[in-house]
Amino acid sequence: MTYVITENCIDNMDKSCMDECPVDCIKVGKNMLFIDPNDCVDCGACLPVCPVDAIYYEDDLPDNLLHYKEINKKFFNKD
Repeated sequence: MTYVITENCIDNMDKSCMDECPVDCIKVGKNMLFIDPNDCVDCGACLPVCPVDAIYYEDDLPDNLLHYKEINKKFFNKD
C-alpha cells in the first residue's frame, strides 16, 4: 500500500510533504504532486505536514477520491 495525493493539492502545491519524505518519492506534476507507489515506504511522514489535507493512505481514500489512485499510477507509468 501507499499514500495518495488528491484534489486539494491541485494548483496548491505547498511541497512541505516533499521535505518530509525520507525516500524522495513525491514528484512534481503539471499542477499537483504525486507519490510514487513503487518507492513509497508507507512511513506517513507526509500526512501531518500537508496544509491542505490532500494526502490519504490508499485504503482510507473516500469513495469520491478513489480515482486519484489511478491518476497517481498513470503519472508514473508515462513512457
